[in-house]
Amino acid sequence: MAYSIGVDVGGTKVLGGVVDSEGNVLARARRDTPRQGGSALTQAIADVALELKSDFEISSVGISAAGFVSSDRKTMLATPNIAGWNGVNLDAELTSLIGLPLVIENDANAAAWGEARFGAGIGEDHLMMLTIGTGIGGGVVVDGALYRGAFGIAAEFGHMRVVPEGHLCGCGSRGCFEQYASGNALLRHAREAISGSPEMARNLLSLGDGTVEGLTGKHVTEAARDGDAVALAAFNTTAQWLGAGIASLSVILDPACVVIGGGVIDAGEILLEPTRAAVDRYMPFSGKHPSPVIIAAKLGNEAGLVGVADLARI
Repeated sequence: MAYSIGVDVGGTKVLGGVVDSEGNVLARARRDTPRQGGSALTQAIADVALELKSDFEISSVGISAAGFVSSDRKTMLATPNIAGWNGVNLDAELTSLIGLPLVIENDANAAAWGEARFGAGIGEDHLMMLTIGTGIGGGVVVDGALYRGAFGIAAEFGHMRVVPEGHLCGCGSRGCFEQYASGNALLRHAREAISGSPEMARNLLSLGDGTVEGLTGKHVTEAARDGDAVALAAFNTTAQWLGAGIASLSVILDPACVVIGGGVIDAGEILLEPTRAAVDRYMPFSGKHPSPVIIAAKLGNEAGLVGVADLARI
């Protein structure tokens, strides 16, 4: 049996896996992500693939990375967080290094496909996924197929404008969705709540170094699990924005299922329950437009790896 390799390129590691047709990861390999990006990162990907290729019969390789990928899935058009990759034809460079057919895919698209095929969205032909971490990524499955758009860059939900002249985003625009409903936004909401009620925030701040600057998303999640009022308020604010955004996207895309992944989903129902309520509250045509089922992702950090391996097989 021939298998495929999925390689997920992250900010700190390049993680690869041999994946079978059922979505099982049979072997793994990793390298640290070179800070200089460019050809050093391309070589690290090749090294991971070649290590895995040595022990298995491999038919194809998929590469998952953050950024805009061309519609033919060969070129990284823009990579805001990876140096030296803008406009690079990774297909040509990596094919010469690895010697196998390749597919390049946006990481959120790959994760959405992984969850649709093997994770939380099994059986759903109309699915939307939001990956909520530092920012917000997205992917859409329509009629059982991954939707990429005319130029290959569909579902960049994080950069949907929700507040005219709102917070400045890293994309250069203002008021983007991810400025209000991401992991970074959760921290901002927590810090704003602290400034409004500093006496109530002693418990939350004690989880870090005692300062607002030392607060992390994990601290907010830990405190929320313990019932901390300030942390729960921050999650509730994030959920209101998240639910409002999902409601707006739902009248455009009409998904049956919305899968929430990324680091913030570690909070589980602390985030999901108020998000569901907010979707129902903000849904246009209230009472007439059904709300999608909103569930947590199941594949965790390997969703992109598994998804892009399957896409490479198709």
